[in-house]
Amino acid sequence: MEEQAYTLTLDMSLDPTPVLPALIWAEGINPPCATSDVPPFLADAITAAKEAGEDYVPAELRARVRKMLRYGKYHASGRGKPASEFLLRAALGNTFPLVNEPVDVNNAISLASGLPGSIFDTGISGGHLLVRRGMPGEAYVFNNSGQRIDLQDLLLICRRKGDDWEPCGNPVKDAMTTKIHADTRNVVAVLYAPSDEPKESISRWAERYAALLSSHCHARATGVHLVTA
Repeated sequence: MEEQAYTLTLDMSLDPTPVLPALIWAEGINPPCATSDVPPFLADAITAAKEAGEDYVPAELRARVRKMLRYGKYHASGRGKPASEFLLRAALGNTFPLVNEPVDVNNAISLASGLPGSIFDTGISGGHLLVRRGMPGEAYVFNNSGQRIDLQDLLLICRRKGDDWEPCGNPVKDAMTTKIHADTRNVVAVLYAPSDEPKESISRWAERYAALLSSHCHARATGVHLVTA
């Protein structure tokens, strides 16, 4: 894998940090197209989930991921559940979303690992990202219908905008502003693991994520980095 100038910084306010994030990036991917057929790697994960049911992701891991998000006024339940739980429910209910190649990779890894993930167009997000908690009044639009998510106290990924940091993703729903589109050529992704997750485990999933960006999206170069405090 080729080393590139991509960084993810943990804000000093996250002390101790509840999250052990992995940063994954890919450059020179093929133009993303809307998915019509389920790719084999995703089909395998969906089939395995259906065979195992709710136990496909161990209850203790689901509990630890929720605990990673639970802070202040943010409760990781209902519509605020981690994206990985939504994907598991979708797999079991035959409603799994097919989007485009990079997002399908993200969703396949999230389903298989039980860890939420975010993926961004690097041309919009930039390569330097920050993890912090949402502040009072912060929100962003997360879908084409204009629905907004309240970000207060939620773990966020922020992109540099001028002298400030602007939220663009989180373990529940990512912002519309930095989502993958037909002109995307470079992507950067974050896989969110609880801080007590074994480093070998999150590293293995990050490497698998990068490998799929290479094989399925035909990335010219990929890389991963485990972010520790």
